[in-house]
Amino acid sequence: MPIRFTARAAVVGDRAGTVVPDAVVDVADGLITHVGPAAEAPPAADAERVALPGVLMPGLVNCHSHAPMVLFRGQGEGLPLDRWLQEVMWPREARLTGDDVEVAMTAASAEMLRNGVTTSVEMYFHPERIAAAVGRTGARAVILAPLIPLPGMPPFERQLADAVALAAAAPDDGTVEYGIGPHAAYTVPLPVLREAARLAREHDLLLHLHVAETASEGAGLLAEHGLSVPALLASHDVLGGRVLAAHCVHLDDADLELWQEYDVAVAHCPASNAKLASGVAPLRAMLDRGIRVGMGTDGPASNDGLDLLADLRLAASFARLAERSATALTAAEAVWLATGAAADAIGRPDLGRLEAGRRADLVHVDTRDLVFEPVGDPEDLLAHLVWSGAGRHVRDVWVAGRRVVADGASTTVDTEALRRDVAERAARLAAG
Repeated sequence: MPIRFTARAAVVGDRAGTVVPDAVVDVADGLITHVGPAAEAPPAADAERVALPGVLMPGLVNCHSHAPMVLFRGQGEGLPLDRWLQEVMWPREARLTGDDVEVAMTAASAEMLRNGVTTSVEMYFHPERIAAAVGRTGARAVILAPLIPLPGMPPFERQLADAVALAAAAPDDGTVEYGIGPHAAYTVPLPVLREAARLAREHDLLLHLHVAETASEGAGLLAEHGLSVPALLASHDVLGGRVLAAHCVHLDDADLELWQEYDVAVAHCPASNAKLASGVAPLRAMLDRGIRVGMGTDGPASNDGLDLLADLRLAASFARLAERSATALTAAEAVWLATGAAADAIGRPDLGRLEAGRRADLVHVDTRDLVFEPVGDPEDLLAHLVWSGAGRHVRDVWVAGRRVVADGASTTVDTEALRRDVAERAARLAAG
């Protein structure tokens, strides 16, 4: 049955920050068919009516996540990235089972949905179990089969073949998409990166890797090759096609020119970058060059939340501090980075905006709260979303028109049972 949503306002999710007061959003067959003010709405006599007291906005798109790391939330506190990985994360991840990953991803997916995140880009082990988890919660995911030389992992050739096979077998309904996820240039040999990029271009897959997260991670490559990591990737034919680079904190002007030349997209993760003291990414410089950027939470062991809406405040704050300008990132741009811009960054024009023809992934933010007042102009709602909003204000979520969160609770999974299961598995993994 078609559905007609009415709301105090609709946030479209475009760069201009369009807000439609007294909004109507029509949905049929999992797609948005109309967005506009109530006074201009077409007839909809046969539609189910859903009246909402707050704001409707597009489902948020999380461009970089390792969500099953809810199993390691809060662990390794106070360590820099290299020690955090080598001393805490990788030893514990070596003990993971497929069941661990599926349970953890199910819990994390439900948490993200509750916070308004309907699509996440997941780079983690057991990708097929991640797909099973989002199938249970009703979310969407772009799943990157990992390439990393850890004990117990198959040879790189097998990892690449498995990634291509998963992508070929994925359903063509926009729910799950597979890609290739080499960890980074400092962990994966350059010939393997080159082959991964070739396969990604051949099969039109997203290639996602960490780049320039810390100031020192490329030092060895620079000493050996005399090139920055972006220049090294370009020289080895890794760039081109659908490339999404996470973090990109330590890039100079020449690196940014390469990103612009090759249309490399960036997953911006300000909360994780801050917690691990990695630095502040040159966000304004990226946007001014036309580089596609979308927001990411990173994993819940380095954020530690999966609350992309709350992270918008950090993105805007850090950009303004870095540029020493209160206009360095507007509220409209911040919201766009988690909606329309994020969808563009991962190459999904079907997501991220309230627009006819796009998928009906909708988030209802309850604005019956003092933090959303006063509103003199509709655009004030964007400022309140960025500077006062958080996932706790999300009340309802629909994916393809299906309600997966109702009044702040999952409609698809038992979150309390998942919490207990995650706690027991996390204790086992920590004990060794």
